[in-house]
Amino acid sequence: MKKLIKKFLNIFGYEIQKYNPNSGFSNQIMTIIRKADINIVFDVGANTGQFSLEILKSGFNGNIISFEPLSKARKELLKNSISFPQWTIFDRVALGGNNIFTTNINISKNSVSSSILPMLDDHINAEPESRYIDTEKTPVISLDSISQKYIKEDSNCFLKLDVQGFENEVLDGAIKTLKDIKVILCELSLAPLYKGQPNWKDLVLRLEREGFVLWAIKSGFTEYKNGRTLQIDGVFLKI
Repeated sequence: MKKLIKKFLNIFGYEIQKYNPNSGFSNQIMTIIRKADINIVFDVGANTGQFSLEILKSGFNGNIISFEPLSKARKELLKNSISFPQWTIFDRVALGGNNIFTTNINISKNSVSSSILPMLDDHINAEPESRYIDTEKTPVISLDSISQKYIKEDSNCFLKLDVQGFENEVLDGAIKTLKDIKVILCELSLAPLYKGQPNWKDLVLRLEREGFVLWAIKSGFTEYKNGRTLQIDGVFLKI
């Protein structure tokens, strides 16, 4: 029967493969999500929802709360989330420390490199499409100020940070929430890309002090001219 199904699907260009966490980073993420019994994802810096769509299509059936400060990206995020009732798009805010304020966020040409922090020349030289082309004002709130609205007694939370150098500020505003966080996915810059961002070693040490260990990595932003890896994605697991 398995051979018959396989042949039938092959006719339409599909191929069945055994699930293997080594076959791709998204599969590895899903393996970690299952290991930690994750049922809530805080998607901070959601952009248009790329990460959340990927895990939803890979079988995640828990709740997702996405945060995106850019107006244009958030409009696309709302469109992309409309078919998923468990996916909540929060008000247009950036996450940061405990002080509520309004600031300017720099909008990059490629959207995904947008940041509250100034961009360094090495970043622009490595990827000209990342340069800033505009700014807009955004409110900044802490995760602690709203997380308990979503966290229940049996919640196991996943915190995904795509905040372009603003990691320390978001963590400063998530001290209470971290007790319910089992997995953190964040960018680790091996070279300075934004003014004021944390060194990757310091960020690893900070998360270790919070009880997390570096569980998985994925190569990310690479300087194509010289082959240097500038940024990686790190997955941290609380054990």
